[in-house]
Amino acid sequence: MNNVGTLLKAVDIHKSYAQGTGELEILRGISLEIKEGEAFAILGSSGAGKSTLLQIMGTLDRPNRGELYCEGRDLLAMNDEELSKFRNSEMGFVFQFHHLLGEFTALENVMIPCRVAGENVKEAKEKAQHLLNFMGLFDRKEHYPNQLSGGELQRVAIARALVRHPKILFADEPTGNLDSTTSAKIQDLFFKLKEEMKLALVVVTHDLAFATRFPKVYRMKDGLWQA
Repeated sequence: MNNVGTLLKAVDIHKSYAQGTGELEILRGISLEIKEGEAFAILGSSGAGKSTLLQIMGTLDRPNRGELYCEGRDLLAMNDEELSKFRNSEMGFVFQFHHLLGEFTALENVMIPCRVAGENVKEAKEKAQHLLNFMGLFDRKEHYPNQLSGGELQRVAIARALVRHPKILFADEPTGNLDSTTSAKIQDLFFKLKEEMKLALVVVTHDLAFATRFPKVYRMKDGLWQA
């Protein structure tokens, strides 16, 4: 019997944006479940709707229609402040571009989610240093983003996403801005982290080689699942 629980459930998600006198449909009725500890890729070409779906599942955007639950909680019934606190506790995000703050060191960037959550400096620093050490970046912790390589920047961004031990890690084209050698190392790191931290891992990509490393792949086209 499979006792693995459902972490996140999206039901009949629709999303469109105003365009001129009409609307541009991005998602046209997508449903999806994320199980505890599950790893899968969402594969599709540019414009398929995969990044929009990730943003909605991660509560960074709201659908025009549909339902979204996390362990039974109705996420769309929460206000923006409640969602912000929920995201910072339960979810981690890694994007194609690292989005690190240039005026802060690698260590300070990783500490940010903890500080936002109200943790004291000592506790936040200990957590950030532990993750940077795990990433092989302990000796780079006092460097600023403009002093780090592309692969190092993305590893710092991953550490920041994981510092509060989320249950789900969402990654949107996380290797799309890296050379092939660095990309392969970052891909390996994602799978290592998933096992070490018992994460659910959802990666959006247009990279077929990366997607096929996952035990499950969902394909999207024109805002729908592709058979």
